[in-house]
Amino acid sequence: FVWIFMTDLLYTEKDLVTSLKEYIRQEENRLEQVKEWADKLDSLTNTATQDPEGFLGHPVNAFKLMKRLNSEWGDLESLVLKDTTNGFISNLTMQRQFFPTEEDQTGAAKALLRLQDTYQLSANTISNGDLPGVVHKSRMTVADCFELGKIAYSEADYYHTELWMAQALTQLDEGEESTIEKVTVMDYLNYAIYQQGELERALELTKRMLKLDPNHQRANGNLKYFEFQLEKQRKAEAEKKEQEDKKREKKVLDKREAQRKRSKDPLPERKKYEKLCRGEGVKLTPRRQSRLFCRYFDNNRNPRLLLAPVKQEDEWDRPRIVRYHDIISDSEITTVKELAKPRLRRATISNPVTGVLETAPYRISKSAWLSAYEHSTIEKINQRIEDVTDLEMDTAEELQKDEPDAFKELGTGNRIATWLFYMSDVSAGGATVFPDVGAAVWPKKGTAVFWYNLFASGEGDYSTRHAACPVLVGNKWVSNKWIHERGQEFRRPCAMSEME
Repeated sequence: FVWIFMTDLLYTEKDLVTSLKEYIRQEENRLEQVKEWADKLDSLTNTATQDPEGFLGHPVNAFKLMKRLNSEWGDLESLVLKDTTNGFISNLTMQRQFFPTEEDQTGAAKALLRLQDTYQLSANTISNGDLPGVVHKSRMTVADCFELGKIAYSEADYYHTELWMAQALTQLDEGEESTIEKVTVMDYLNYAIYQQGELERALELTKRMLKLDPNHQRANGNLKYFEFQLEKQRKAEAEKKEQEDKKREKKVLDKREAQRKRSKDPLPERKKYEKLCRGEGVKLTPRRQSRLFCRYFDNNRNPRLLLAPVKQEDEWDRPRIVRYHDIISDSEITTVKELAKPRLRRATISNPVTGVLETAPYRISKSAWLSAYEHSTIEKINQRIEDVTDLEMDTAEELQKDEPDAFKELGTGNRIATWLFYMSDVSAGGATVFPDVGAAVWPKKGTAVFWYNLFASGEGDYSTRHAACPVLVGNKWVSNKWIHERGQEFRRPCAMSEME
């Protein structure tokens, strides 16, 4: 929902451009008047100075000279000094209150770097605007790449500093014109490479810098320092190799045992998450896939579904995740969006230490809570979810709670199930992934996915832990319905087995 804020900024900028063009029009009109005056007097003075006495011998010429110098040049002075900036400056001052802050710019840069890592995109791919599903292709300039590298540098993120300073340098080498000098880019790049321990590359880049600017003070100092450190490193590596050779003679490493230990090391959760976001690492086998079906579903002949059963598709088997197609109409989506827009607020997370709800730099979505009594469309949607799931909606979440003990305040127990509407298509990215089981569910407008968070016994099904992937291209609108335990006692009776 950051999309709404960004859309407002687009219209703000459009308004400023209109104001700027009006200022330019007024300036061009003023300069045109000055130019006409200058051309007229240029011709007149050229003629007059060829024969001053003869020219001034004409009484009208003498009168007009007095008139010009006494009043007309004063009018010209007023025209030259006329301030046409008032309208533009006042508009700019008024709109400035809506401008993004330095923090916003840094956040946008970090979001771009996160997309780069999650979807394994090269700096060149992003700079050229070659992203999947892109309609409005936008190329980054040297200054853009340099700014992104500087933000990474200020965060001591030397990996991304190197990537983006190297991209800026490549574009300069290819002949792109820029106010950013090569030596300046290379200075940042050099430090980033050094901080990552690559002394040889840092030394080579320093030598290249000195070819461009032999008097560069820092480069001259770095040259001696890098040469000294490199020699020191080579001696240390030689000594280490000698010691390792001696140890290898005494003890042979059991490769099979080492391989066995490595196979037990699980893939870090972050890596699992990123692979699933890219559509990699999905663990559903062909045999399990063959057991997933599509069907028309009336939920045991529910009266409201008999004549219009819903389209149900199995997305995953364990845990069971199902998708319902054409479950929400375009007009209903529009209504939900219009109701939500005025009250969208930055989403929060629960601090793992204090339990207090707070914003986090990695969660930039915005959310709003809608109640059934606010609009008949919301009431209809809630009824539809109840018909399909056969779960009580009266105890489902409707209002956002800012207290850390939100569920306790509701008095409706834990979240038994999740219903997730997709209210937009996404050009690239934006999947909902379940890292523990390797499942990935992709957005499709007008559909909804549903799963149980708890076993029938009331125990948590931790395989349903999920996360949203960042949107690479496009916008993502979703609507959640979190259904709680209370009220489901007869609709979903408790099981005797813990994992049932």
